[in-house]
Amino acid sequence: MSHATFNEMYAADGGVRSHYREFESWLSRQSDDLMRLKRAEADLVFRRVGITFAVYGESAGTERLIPFDVIPRIIPADEWRRLEAGLRQRVKTLNLFLHDIYHEAEIVRAGRIPAEAVFGNAQYRPQMKGIDVPGGIYAHVAGIDIVRADGGDYFVLEDNLRVPSGVSYMLEDRRMMMRLFPDLFACNRVAPVEHYPDLLLENLRSVAPLGVDDPTVVLQTPGMYNSAYFEHAFLAQQMGIELVEGQDLFVQDNGVYMRTTRGPKRVDVIYRRIDDDFLDPKVFRKDSALGVSGLLDVYRAGRVTLANAIGTGVADDKSIYPFVPDMIAFYLGEKPLLANVPTYKCRNREELEFTLEHLPQLVVKEVHNAGGYGMLIGPSATREELDDFGRRLRGNPNNYIAQPTLALSTCPTYVDSGVAPRHIDLRPFVLSGGEVTMVPGGLTRVALREGSLVVNSSQGGGTKDTWVLGR
Repeated sequence: MSHATFNEMYAADGGVRSHYREFESWLSRQSDDLMRLKRAEADLVFRRVGITFAVYGESAGTERLIPFDVIPRIIPADEWRRLEAGLRQRVKTLNLFLHDIYHEAEIVRAGRIPAEAVFGNAQYRPQMKGIDVPGGIYAHVAGIDIVRADGGDYFVLEDNLRVPSGVSYMLEDRRMMMRLFPDLFACNRVAPVEHYPDLLLENLRSVAPLGVDDPTVVLQTPGMYNSAYFEHAFLAQQMGIELVEGQDLFVQDNGVYMRTTRGPKRVDVIYRRIDDDFLDPKVFRKDSALGVSGLLDVYRAGRVTLANAIGTGVADDKSIYPFVPDMIAFYLGEKPLLANVPTYKCRNREELEFTLEHLPQLVVKEVHNAGGYGMLIGPSATREELDDFGRRLRGNPNNYIAQPTLALSTCPTYVDSGVAPRHIDLRPFVLSGGEVTMVPGGLTRVALREGSLVVNSSQGGGTKDTWVLGR
């Protein structure tokens, strides 16, 4: 792969791309003082509303503001249509894969994926074997991370199917831009995203257990000390549903009930934002105080729906990621509309040797890790870090994959020194229920440090509003 960086706003010859023309002409008329003022106002409002996240491993309860950038990332309508088609295809395939591995495992029998990559995967849940879930949907909410690299091509960097977060920032970033710059929305036809909570609720209601006409949906949170608690509370409030913790729910007569001031109320769909391991102390971690004892029995009997389903983590594990293009061919008989980043599976001897020889040029990731942790970025690593990672790779090759260092696209970003290019990615949120739906856009994350490729909020990244221009 070449390393020419694609700039979202400016073409290689320095001209402004057509879908940015309106915005660029507006930006050129704004004074530096005004932009600084608007940036300060955004920080103030976000702090007042409490849009923060906790960083694990930092001094207890450290709440950080995710930096918000006032320059949007703009995607033209035709480009979004192509992205949307690729996202639908991918999420549909991942749901088929999950149904298959918990039933007939035809893809394994056909030799397309090694058995140990699936059944030996730390995220595989044998308890799910043979359980039929409503509509065959396992990943009701998927956050698919997309990057744009050399020449402007889009690639899927990873699939997030366990408890994907970040959608509240997508919604709040849009709200903030409309508050700060209402005039911009008058002259740009920006597709709306505000209806996401309604779409999500409709989607969750559509997968209620059979025979339930007016389902009760709740959002289950691990509680206020979770890093994404703001999002849990925000989404429950926006959907008009109860935000509950494990202690608010109990199992009785083969049903799940919520404690209310008017007595127990039957619950039909749980949008759970806690990991598999903590869901049911009878089945998973015995020491879990966050879960509901006996939940799996009710789930197995088809009397409650969990979104996302238990065991979806296999499909978003980085060791499974390289097989997704093959899955698309296997289940749909189609070519992938969105390509993967070329990936070396270190479990294969030749690919391990290649990785060890080219460590300074590669990004190496732990297969079970997330949030930008447990990874090596070869080009910016010290000799010591490279040697250390080389030893780790030799010691446990199955635990790693490697990829070329992509020159992620850049987008003009308002930083302390003024407007400068910074690397970005995109996380659209794909909903699967009665049908596959999504709002146009997603969460654009931006690496605020100059030259940095790490966009994760826990590693100093910020966010931007994402505009899909109306047709």
